[in-house]
Amino acid sequence: MRFEIRAVHARQVWDSRGRPTVEAEVALAGGASGRAIAPAGASRGEHEAVELRDGGEGFGGQGVDLAVANVCGPIASALAGADASDQAAIDARLIELDGTANKARLGGNALVAVSLAVLQAAAAAEGLPLWRHLAAGAPVRLPLPEVQIFGGGAHAGRRTDVQDFMIMAPHAGSLRRALEITAAVYRAAGALMAERGPLAGVADEGGWWPAFDSNEAALEALTAAIERAGFRPGEDVFISLDIAASEFGRGGRYRLALDGRGLGSEAMVEMLAGWTRAYPILSIEDPAGQDDPAGMAAATRSFGDRVQVIGDDFLVTSAERVRAAAMAGAANAALIKVNQAGTVSEAKAALDAAKAAHWGTIVSARSGESEDVAIAHLAVGWDAGQIKVGSFARSERMAKWNELLRIEEALGADAVFAGADALPVRPLPARP
Repeated sequence: MRFEIRAVHARQVWDSRGRPTVEAEVALAGGASGRAIAPAGASRGEHEAVELRDGGEGFGGQGVDLAVANVCGPIASALAGADASDQAAIDARLIELDGTANKARLGGNALVAVSLAVLQAAAAAEGLPLWRHLAAGAPVRLPLPEVQIFGGGAHAGRRTDVQDFMIMAPHAGSLRRALEITAAVYRAAGALMAERGPLAGVADEGGWWPAFDSNEAALEALTAAIERAGFRPGEDVFISLDIAASEFGRGGRYRLALDGRGLGSEAMVEMLAGWTRAYPILSIEDPAGQDDPAGMAAATRSFGDRVQVIGDDFLVTSAERVRAAAMAGAANAALIKVNQAGTVSEAKAALDAAKAAHWGTIVSARSGESEDVAIAHLAVGWDAGQIKVGSFARSERMAKWNELLRIEEALGADAVFAGADALPVRPLPARP
């Protein structure tokens, strides 16, 4: 069935950091409509889609009037009368209209908001929740959550070099139980930090903001928090790290400011390998910089048989980069961020390329988020298997977790939790 686009509109709204962002709204001839908000990252890959910001003094240069005008002007004109049910054609038109490799002319924030809004409108026209529209009758699973407990790096004033200290509960059995486990560990971690003294507040994504003396001290504290919550580290609950190595490394050289250490690529991999032996680490994101493919390959060789090695800045949700990395053995999982690619179709292509390589796939939020819950539906409808939203606090994060609970309830007896099956490695089974 054809769903004709009648109007495309945009407005400036606000993200979770109180910065302007773009909201797009697409109205169809039959009366259905869709709406979406562009997220924004603090830690960005060099090759990801570029946001269009106004510059100048207003809002610290972060205004989006230019991007909004692009949606209401050339984008609206180009999409008038187009078929919202043909997402690939819509996105191809947006890419052609922009005409740059990184969406710099019209703005990645303008394009991603429109692309997602068209997707939402098509689902509404079908009378389906977005995840069912995406699944198109194929079986789906509830994703394994990857949840931040301590925030560091660009998300917390660089109090730690490592950007995210997270947990995963692959043996939880259900999404609801995985979130209950997360809530217990999150509370235990906050209480532990308050007692010991390093608690400095809450980071961008809702995780506790640490003031640790070393990066490894955060690993020790997180392991202790898992135990304090009544779970077994490395059996019930595992640690996941986002190193975000591009934030403190260049040309295969890394400077760990908190530890007062400078490391080459080989030494960086050796340090992380040591952490995987000492702590219950199941997943590591961007262990090497985006300009260090040899480091990514070395990390995958070193511990990729027992640890999920995720490419984020290294892959920037690019199908071409995923395929090249798979050929080089330079990761075994891909982070999927729609705004990093710029359109829904490009993000799906990257996810499909990762699945073809038998990699793990993780649909991810950004540090600058909103109440938009589309990624919860993408993770389910695309059967990604994993999702990374941020922490277990702040309403822009909880909105996604709560939406997943609603989807789990809607699936009823057909609800399947991806759990450990979503991983490219096999964690130790939990004891009875």
